[in-house]
Amino acid sequence: MKRRSASEPICDLCGKAGARIRRVSETHGRGKDLLVIENIPMVSCPRCGQSYFTADTLHEVDRLKHHRRQLAVERAVEVLALA
Repeated sequence: MKRRSASEPICDLCGKAGARIRRVSETHGRGKDLLVIENIPMVSCPRCGQSYFTADTLHEVDRLKHHRRQLAVERAVEVLALA
């Protein structure tokens, strides 16, 4: 039987070891109110195939959205629409 490392994350959804943290970007709003938040940690489980944000991460995203005027750096971004 293979022993599991104490630091190996457990998936909160299926309860199995092997979850991984990926860094993703998310957009909020649209048009002139568009906000892009980068480097958000997302838990991905190769066992059950699910990906999710922890409650702490969601609280931090809400905090960033609330303080966007003080924290955001303005950058130009190209936007395309699929016709």
